[in-house]
Amino acid sequence: ESSPWDTCSVVGSGGILTNSGCGKMIDSADFVFRCNLPPLEDEFKNDVGIKTNLVTANPSIFINKYESLTGRRRALVDSLHQYGNSLLLFPCFSFGFTRDVCQRAVYAIEDMEIPIQPIFINPLYLERLEKFWESQGLKQRRPSTGLYLTSLALELCETVHLYGFWPFSNHPYGLFPLTNHYYDNVPYNRRVHAMPNEFYHWVQLHNKGVLKLHLRDCKSGQV
Repeated sequence: ESSPWDTCSVVGSGGILTNSGCGKMIDSADFVFRCNLPPLEDEFKNDVGIKTNLVTANPSIFINKYESLTGRRRALVDSLHQYGNSLLLFPCFSFGFTRDVCQRAVYAIEDMEIPIQPIFINPLYLERLEKFWESQGLKQRRPSTGLYLTSLALELCETVHLYGFWPFSNHPYGLFPLTNHYYDNVPYNRRVHAMPNEFYHWVQLHNKGVLKLHLRDCKSGQV
């Protein structure tokens, strides 16, 4: 049975993408997955590309960045235009407290007639995913967005390319210090996510030829 898409890019938000020049390579895939409403335009476009077929929205973004959408919604609406008519994936049903804010986000999208299309991830899928990765030896409290997006991509795509997945604070080749994300230096929650453990599994899958992990800059024509 053939996969719906031949090549897919899954774009993490790691600082390793800064000055990587990987934008064109990322955008050349048939389908592009992105994590948690990252900025794509202006100074970032050359490194991360602009094409988006599916982008996730962690409810914590609405809570922290847009004041739970209880007031003005223009800032959110403006930021969503860069993703065009892509699918916007909400993991909203796993925790009760996130439902209201997700609903407000969906209403804002509908009311303002933005072309982005909200979809929801089945909490049972996330639960089973956690159990599957546990059976592979990956222990953590909650799968990261990168983990469930890469898992989805492996189910839907013939060839999966990972970009921006590097959970360490120095570049693997240049050894210079990196920011945590390509757009800011906010650290991830170590109590919840086990990024280095996840990364170890991506390296294993890369070595087996299951996916392609990109850690070099794309400017030099190297992979």
